[in-house]
Amino acid sequence: MRRTETRGKTKDGRALPWLWGILLGVMAFSGFGQLPIFKRYYISDIPGLAWSADFYLTHRIHYVGAIVLLALAGYVAFDYLLGNRRHVRLTGSGFVRLCLLAGIVITGVFRVLKNLPDVVFSPGFTLVVDISHLGFMMAYLFAALAFLIMGRGWVEQKSF
Repeated sequence: MRRTETRGKTKDGRALPWLWGILLGVMAFSGFGQLPIFKRYYISDIPGLAWSADFYLTHRIHYVGAIVLLALAGYVAFDYLLGNRRHVRLTGSGFVRLCLLAGIVITGVFRVLKNLPDVVFSPGFTLVVDISHLGFMMAYLFAALAFLIMGRGWVEQKSF
């Protein structure tokens, strides 16, 4: 059985993976901006990165990135479910990434809820959500890098 990996389902097949990678880079950078590390470790002193020490700006960037991430994930999911499911199937590496991404989204929703003024979580639950969100994201980034190096895609063509 010959396996052919497929990339993004755009006309040229390259825009979707590039957009996904750039989006994850922005999300990772703005997510680390939520930790007080950019000012503490003088990253914001690098010319052009002074804005990275502004917590509220990185917070807004992270929220906008999350909206784009959910929209893009929804587009890909509907594209797969409504049209491409007959032609492609999810690979093992795609399933691992999908599970990690689901963990990121679920913990991210709890982080958004935690930031609402009328929602109060216990300190222990808040710690679990925060560490889980960071852990899922780090696991996703390492898994995505490993699968990129190994040449494993999200989907593969079905053989008929």
